[in-house]
Amino acid sequence: MMKAVLSLVMVFSLFCFDAQAQDFSDLDKSPMDVSIIRNEDNSPMARVIYSRPKMRGREIFGELVPYGDVWRTGANEATELRLYQDMTIGGQTIPAGTYTLYTIPEKTEWTIILNKAQKQWGAYEYDADKDLLRIKAPARKAAAPIEDFSIAFQPIENGTNLLMGWANTYVEVPLKNVGE
Repeated sequence: MMKAVLSLVMVFSLFCFDAQAQDFSDLDKSPMDVSIIRNEDNSPMARVIYSRPKMRGREIFGELVPYGDVWRTGANEATELRLYQDMTIGGQTIPAGTYTLYTIPEKTEWTIILNKAQKQWGAYEYDADKDLLRIKAPARKAAAPIEDFSIAFQPIENGTNLLMGWANTYVEVPLKNVGE
């Protein structure tokens, strides 16, 4: 009799746990990601935190992301670039710190913007007066379509390239160690 009662309790508890199962169907459609590059001594050089929207069959540049407009460079919160050491970008020395990374995509080139404002949602409160850096980078054709917006670091001599790509386009921004 005791075994029958225990069996009944176990079966009932299985139904209860199943009824309380979590539903993750509303997870963010553009999940956050992070990319980091380290120096030879394993200390961090730079880190980027961003959200990764998907193409999902949409026309990206010129449509979803209009040409000539300031873009948060991803989705949701504006992309954050953290430099752990002073770096030279486009011939300008940028002090170590955390910056918002905006871009202005065009067909043949993007304007890359480092802005001193932090914790921004989208580009709705973008303030050009807080720009620390504006440089141009050629828009290049990707070897294959990039479904999810992606940012990565590529080691180079004396620094790193910051690669940003989506759809059929990517840009490359060299970040050089100061004094090298």
